[in-house]
Amino acid sequence: MNDVYNWMWMAEVLGCGSPYSGEALAWAGGDAGGFCRRILAGERPHFLTRGARERAAALAPDDLAPRLADCRRLGAAVLTPDDPDYPERFRDLPDLPLVLYVTGSTACLNGGQYVAMVGTRRPTPYGRRACRELSLSLAEQGTVIVSGMADGLDGVAQAAAVEAGAPTVAFLGTGIDKTYPAANAGLRAEIERTGGAVVSEYPPGFAGKMQGTFLARNRLIAALGEVLCVAEASLRSGTMNTVGHAERYGRPVMAVPGSIFSRASAGTNALLQAGRAAVLCTADDVRRTLGLAPEENLWQNDPEETADPGLSAGARQVLAVLGPDPMYLQDICRASGLPASQVLAAYTELELAGMAVPGPGRSLAAAR
Repeated sequence: MNDVYNWMWMAEVLGCGSPYSGEALAWAGGDAGGFCRRILAGERPHFLTRGARERAAALAPDDLAPRLADCRRLGAAVLTPDDPDYPERFRDLPDLPLVLYVTGSTACLNGGQYVAMVGTRRPTPYGRRACRELSLSLAEQGTVIVSGMADGLDGVAQAAAVEAGAPTVAFLGTGIDKTYPAANAGLRAEIERTGGAVVSEYPPGFAGKMQGTFLARNRLIAALGEVLCVAEASLRSGTMNTVGHAERYGRPVMAVPGSIFSRASAGTNALLQAGRAAVLCTADDVRRTLGLAPEENLWQNDPEETADPGLSAGARQVLAVLGPDPMYLQDICRASGLPASQVLAAYTELELAGMAVPGPGRSLAAAR
């Protein structure tokens, strides 16, 4: 019997994200074949739930041969804990994944410095800029960015890593043969092309319930990262679920402070206020947390250094929230905390100073 079938059967019986996977593996002496033999012989340890017993009765390890053939056709590697390419940072997890399906390069799953970067699916321009510039700076310094390739800031972080030409690791909450959201198919191809990896616990053709799969994958993002960075997040979000996993695994958490007027920053600000996260303003903050020497300042458009000293306080405040992409009036008001009248006055001042350029529909962007 192919030992990969044993691992796949064990994962299928216990269920992906099972809190008992580590305990079950220890019970079997670290051997998936031993687990199969003992369960098929009728042993019923306490962690074998009713659902697990039903799955064990309905499926034999050899029944999973077509799944392995599907992986070969897809070009997906199948990693198990006895594989040298299996992530070392997962081996001691109480809920370690028993099988990982990987497209791209498995080489980037070990031996690097890993920073998990996550955030809201509906970012403000401020959050998008913070996430991009942090991720870009870290990737350029050799850090492997880890995220979930989701809408919003996950995708921003991984696109920045691709822009830097650095490998990045994306964890999916879908089968390995699916890209979610579909709009990120191009990003996925670039991740795989630049030496990164796309990873899932769920096999090709996965037809199970999607409820809970994305929350389960969040633990893998938190586990692979040596530090979890939250660029922007509301109080109730999947991002906060990832924070909980990081805390459970003993990973340090860092958060970008945001506007007190923005709901999108309520979660990050709450983490900072409660002492659950350290302040994250530059890539050097992350490097210090990793025990590395600081390198360069993150912000390419630091208003204290680049702004004309003759600018008004309001213009400086607006400049501080601008990025390379145009921002609309209401977004600038929300990010800066200034009323529309002051923001409009700052528009003219910044344009005359050559610090900003106008865009369509009363939008404004920082001058490059």
